This record gives sequence, structure tokens and C-alpha cells, in this order.
Amino acid sequence: MIAQYGFNATLTARPGMGDRLVDLLLTGLDEGSPGASEHCVVYLVSRSESAPDVVHVTEGWTSEEDHHRIFAGEAAQAIVTQIEGLLAKEPQYTDYVPVRGKAAF
Repeated sequence: MIAQYGFNATLTARPGMGDRLVDLLLTGLDEGSPGASEHCVVYLVSRSESAPDVVHVTEGWTSEEDHHRIFAGEAAQAIVTQIEGLLAKEPQYTDYVPVRGKAAF
């Protein structure tokens, strides 16, 4: 599958909560979670080396509609609710249309 829609989110955790935020975001890859969906073709969690409470999430989806449908579900909303409690400020989002690339882990 090819990503037709994507975004990058920058999330800033409350001081000392960066590890917890990363752990929570990585549950998004668990079976039944949004990142495990066949429609999510990129789900990358990274963090800033110089600011460990700043976390970046890059997602690529088969379509914007698939992303919105999956994120309206119970599993995604449970994660979002938990994330909100860890944040020091509002997330910053950059939307994009993937062109081409590679990810290997």
C-alpha cells in the first residue's frame, strides 16, 4: 500500500514525562490500535536528543478518510485521551502528501 496522506506531530510532554509519552505512543502499534491498521503504512515515533520531552510522530495513511475513520474509533480515542494528560502544550501538526521514500527497521 502507498501513503496518500500523512502528517508529522510534535508533542511536548510535561517535564520528565517524555519517556511515558513515548511508551504511550508506541502502544499505537499494538494489535487493534491505529498504527496496526492496514491503512497506516508509516508510524514512526522519534524524540529530540537535546530536549527529551519533545516527541515527534510521523504517520502515513492510505487516505485522509482512512486516517479520520480509524482515529474516530475507541482504541485511538483512548490513546489520545491519555496523551492529552501528559502534554505541556498543544501539539503542533504539519500535514503533507507523501511523494516517495523508504523506512526500514
